[in-house]
This record gives sequence, C-alpha cells and structure tokens, in this order.
Amino acid sequence: MPNGLDRLDGQVALVTGGAGGLGSEAATWLAAAGARVVVADVSAASLERAAQRLGDAGPGPGRLHYAVLDVTDSAAVRGCVADIESRYGRLDILLTSHGFPRDRRLRDMTDGDWSDVIGVCLTGTFLCVRESARLMTAQGYGRIITVASRAAHGNPGQANYSAAKAGVVGLTKSVAKELGRHGVTANAIAPGLIDTPSLRELATFDQIAERAVRDNSVKRLGQPSDVAAAVLYLASPQAGFITGEVVHVSGGRFS
Repeated sequence: MPNGLDRLDGQVALVTGGAGGLGSEAATWLAAAGARVVVADVSAASLERAAQRLGDAGPGPGRLHYAVLDVTDSAAVRGCVADIESRYGRLDILLTSHGFPRDRRLRDMTDGDWSDVIGVCLTGTFLCVRESARLMTAQGYGRIITVASRAAHGNPGQANYSAAKAGVVGLTKSVAKELGRHGVTANAIAPGLIDTPSLRELATFDQIAERAVRDNSVKRLGQPSDVAAAVLYLASPQAGFITGEVVHVSGGRFS
C-alpha cells in the first residue's frame, strides 16, 4: 500500500467560513497534510480569534493565511481568488464551509430570512465555485468540496436553509459533470449534527443533541474532526475518480 495517501504538499487550499468550527478544523487538517491554506471569513474579529486558536494547533509554519471575505460579494470573491493566484500561482482545493440557518416556521419566515440564507449558503457557494473553477480548469486539476447538510432532505422550520442546501447539492452535481474532463472533481459533504461551539451556544442545545443521538445509528454527536477527515480524503489526489457525490457525515441519520 502506498504511503502518504493524504499528503497535499505543494497544494493551495481556500476554506471559506474558515473561522467557524467546521472550517477551522478542516483548515488545520489540510495544513497538517502539507497544503498552504487561505482561511477566509466575513468577520475580521472571528478570523483573529481563529488565528490565535489555530496557531496553537501546530500544522506547520506559515501554512495558514487569513483573508476577510464576503462570499456574497462577487467582486470580493473574484479578488480573493486572483490574490491567491498572484501569491501562489495556483489553487488546488476549495472548501465552502460558510453558511448559517435562520429558522422560522414557513408562515413566519420573512423575505429577509429567505434571501439572507439563500444569498450566503447558495449564491455565495456558487460565486466561490465559479471563480475557483476558472483557475482550476486552466491548470487542469482541482478539488471542489461544498458543505451541504442533511437538511437538504427537508426540515420543518428550515424552508430557507433546506432549499439552500438542496441547491448546493444540485450545484455540486452539475459542476462535477461539467468539470470532470478538466481534471476537477466536485463533491458535497452533508454533515449531521456536529458538536461545535456555535451549536453549544443555542438555548435548545440539550434537546437538539438528545434527539440527534436518538435518531443516529452511531450513538453520539458528530465532531468537527469527523467532517475534516472526509474533507481531507476528498481533497486528496487519490479521490480523483470520485465526483458528483454527497458524502453524509451524519452517523447514519440522513433523511
């Protein structure tokens, strides 16, 4: 069996939503595997906290770089990818881990609730994928990994989030069919309930966690490392014949 299957030496990755629990964990794993990782997030303060936290993880000197990025701003996304190309000459991996829910029952959901979630989760993903794909197809290699959700199957009180994540799945499958001939794969990861700091801040955390563990086949909450492990594999050269897939990291709860 070959050694170093998950090594990413010489590769460059962009992780959006990189200051969050999932994004920062995945960024650390990618950097530890040898990639240079641009950790992007809309919040400068969150990025600063993430930089302090990740600095203690020791993925390797100079492997993590930070950029403020609003994924809903087309010009900003274009500029971010252009800066990566100028600085590193390539972009090999895109992980779109940005996004948020804004839950309300359908009759109470406002236009803003709908447009904000769709704008960040779906349109923001499209903008990042489009700009990254331009560079990846030109170089003849790339790994696009989007973060969907088991909510894509539909959840009560999440019409906006479920629609956005279902859209991410459709987008990813379309991109996979379009870009495979250029050496670029596109796959989605659909996490279940993952134990992150933002989840634990919810007043309803205990009830949500209890329900998830009850419904999971694997009787625990997911950890950010569970998602990061899937990201690392899909980002690897060895995953080159896997594209258009939705990998559920949900402990067996995916409907």
